[in-house]
Amino acid sequence: MAMAAKEKTSLGVSVTPVLLVVHLLGLIAAVLMLVWNLHYRGGLSFSAQDKQRIFNIHPVSMFIGVVFIAGEANVMYKMLPAPKKTKKLVHLLLHLAALSLGILGIYAVFKFHNEIGVAHVYSLHSWMGITTFCLFGLQWLLGFLSFWYPGLSTPRREQAVPWHALMGITIFLLTICTAETGLAEKFIFQRLVRESEAYLVNFLGLMVLLFGAAVAFCVTH
Repeated sequence: MAMAAKEKTSLGVSVTPVLLVVHLLGLIAAVLMLVWNLHYRGGLSFSAQDKQRIFNIHPVSMFIGVVFIAGEANVMYKMLPAPKKTKKLVHLLLHLAALSLGILGIYAVFKFHNEIGVAHVYSLHSWMGITTFCLFGLQWLLGFLSFWYPGLSTPRREQAVPWHALMGITIFLLTICTAETGLAEKFIFQRLVRESEAYLVNFLGLMVLLFGAAVAFCVTH
């Protein structure tokens, strides 16, 4: 952080407070997500009489994976004070962790639908989620093959970098939109009648949106 503290973004803002804001927004959103699903929604379980607990694994895994960890992966590649190869490895492994949690989250929602006898992929949120996650997985695979192993030749790698960066931030912003539609869908289908829960979910949605904006700022500036 000592190196980062001396640097500024392209808008002249010191890097350190920007990083702190990004991490803080992400952590607040993660805590709110856990409080919502553990306190208000009954907890997490792959095998439970209350099937809602199976579903709860979905939003927790998807948010912590493809939103929070993926966002941190993007920020770390741009702002981590380390050699480029180290930054690439951190970026790669964090996205792999995000991908793994995403797979877990998708499995949980399909298991939930199977056990209560509900059709799969019937809402806008699910269509956006499947599309975004497929793009996320493809982006990781192409990035691994292009920049890690076996790797493109130097001229081709230089040509691929801006496209990889553009697709990366685009997919990340799609995950933010998908997360917001998921929260809105929960309001419609679950009818959150408890005022405190409704406020918590609204605040969670706001934190997710601000986290996405802060990550986009870091990546582009």
